[in-house]
Amino acid sequence: MPGRYSESYASVLSAEQDRKNQIAIKKALESGRINDEAAQYLSELYTDSFVWFREVFYFLGKCFGAPKAPVMRYDYETDSAIDEPIKISDINPLHPYIVHHRLDADPMRNQFFTSGAGHKIDLAVSSIVTVIVGAQKNIDRALDKITGKYYSAYVEDVANTVYQVIAKNEREASARAVADKIRVKLNEKYVSTPAETVLSIIGSGHEKLAVELVRELDKVKRPRMRLQDVWRVKCLFDLIPQARTFIERVQAMMPDRILSIKDKFYDMENPRNYRDAKLIIDIGKDGRVVPLEIICQVRMFFEFERKTHGNYEITRKSRSGKVENKRKAIGCLHEDGIKEYNLMICQCLEDLFERVGWNILYSRDNGVSMFEGFPKPCTLYYPPKILDIIIDKLDNAIENEVFHVTNAPAKLTQAQESEIFRFMARFVLIAAMPYVNVDWDVPSDTMAGKLFNFVMTEIQRYYKKS
Repeated sequence: MPGRYSESYASVLSAEQDRKNQIAIKKALESGRINDEAAQYLSELYTDSFVWFREVFYFLGKCFGAPKAPVMRYDYETDSAIDEPIKISDINPLHPYIVHHRLDADPMRNQFFTSGAGHKIDLAVSSIVTVIVGAQKNIDRALDKITGKYYSAYVEDVANTVYQVIAKNEREASARAVADKIRVKLNEKYVSTPAETVLSIIGSGHEKLAVELVRELDKVKRPRMRLQDVWRVKCLFDLIPQARTFIERVQAMMPDRILSIKDKFYDMENPRNYRDAKLIIDIGKDGRVVPLEIICQVRMFFEFERKTHGNYEITRKSRSGKVENKRKAIGCLHEDGIKEYNLMICQCLEDLFERVGWNILYSRDNGVSMFEGFPKPCTLYYPPKILDIIIDKLDNAIENEVFHVTNAPAKLTQAQESEIFRFMARFVLIAAMPYVNVDWDVPSDTMAGKLFNFVMTEIQRYYKKS
């Protein structure tokens, strides 16, 4: 058990694992499973693993500060912490761990709470971020990926690129024939520099396209470069705006370290309907690029996945039915998770209504709002046109008393009511997840529910038209 060994135990354990990983990479190269380029890339990722794991730890400390609770071991099988606190010196690349940090820049801090008996206040949404730090990806799984699904995707990208270039200049039938030959040729053995292979296939009839083909093929991401999760972290936030605040903070702190950012919290075109954000950060040194994958997810969606994990695995592994039907089934599972999350957002909206109204009255004379800066403007979100459309329709609805504050502590002007509902609409926009299913609404027996459905409907209309 770690904790019974010397301070150097973790580094010794890691060095031994490095040695085994290098042997596996060498065997894959000698057998022809991978080529020299892939072997070199893997060797860099699987050398000095203790150093890279410490870089992961350093990155988290720089972004979040010191942990707010004991560091615990993590069990992949149960997706939960093992009740066994560990020392920092026990942390090593072979074992995942879980830790809780606080997001100091949280724009939602202390905005949502419930008041219980005896005026006991409980936070409904916290600034605590649960961070799951994964162990180093098993080398066999890494090899399976770059020679399996990543290589298949790479072959398709190469074939499609060639097809597009030739079809743009010549007949589509010729383009299809060449693309099919490329698929066959690249699947015969592992190739990560496709230009030479492609040029040999197109032969003497397409010399004029050679320069353009080589230029476009150079843009295709090689299979080894698609492996970016040898080192990975998952951050669980209560609300989407907290995750986006973290992402923006990383952008500001280390812009030169960011390899890519994908924000899929409002992506309605993903067939799996999966919602998260992914950052790839370079934690390498001395010219070595070592990617760290950071998944940002909302806590409720993660918990829903845990509860439905069995159904998800059955659907994913099922051999019956078409791929499209499986995607739809998985998408429906994820949509249920989105609905649970949106119901929580609607409750937060309900809790805010009275407080926002009072605050506008309190700030009537001095113009200073307790809600100044909340909700925080976010650069990683919808096009500004969506907000303009919603605000315009919302003002019309307020004028026609479709939306009207009935329990205000004093009579409100139309301008004050507009301020309240605009504030609430902005909160829905930054916090909720849009959904594909247009037949689902939150209960509309409250003003919060009516406003939530109003905003979500306008989002759906915008994307349906565009």
